[in-house]
Amino acid sequence: MAAVPALSGVAAAHFPVELDIDVQPGNEDNVIDLDEHEDVSVAVHPSTFLNSDGERERFDPTEREVGYRFGSRGALDDGEGARPVDDGEVTTTERGDREQTTEVLTLSFPVEETGLTSGDDDAWLYWERDESGEHGYSGVDTVSVYGGTPSFEDLVELLRRLLGTER
Repeated sequence: MAAVPALSGVAAAHFPVELDIDVQPGNEDNVIDLDEHEDVSVAVHPSTFLNSDGERERFDPTEREVGYRFGSRGALDDGEGARPVDDGEVTTTERGDREQTTEVLTLSFPVEETGLTSGDDDAWLYWERDESGEHGYSGVDTVSVYGGTPSFEDLVELLRRLLGTER
């Protein structure tokens, strides 16, 4: 399971981190190449947690309506991010000692809509409880993002270094 960074702001209250996700399943480093990859895969595993009422809740992605957004935290907090290209694929995976199998939902998202940029080290998945898109659950995984067009700030910093000027 991925590390969970500290949460703040409105999104934390509306999208608590309860989803167990794996970005680029089968790729240990979770590499996303913005120049080479058209889509990025995200596996959503079932998870069990205490909900806001203190009751045990099980989230089974194979039984829930597909209402996901994937991408950078900033993009998702702004109501943006990539939507899945389809309803996903349910597959069976082995976990732990390989004697336990679990059904997971694997979704594909268009890379260009994620809001991810080169150097990002985490990617988020929001599951929206309803059509308002304001409440649901989230999951996060560490990633290695490469490529893409440098930001204006990156270009200015590079120019400053080349010219030997300070901020």
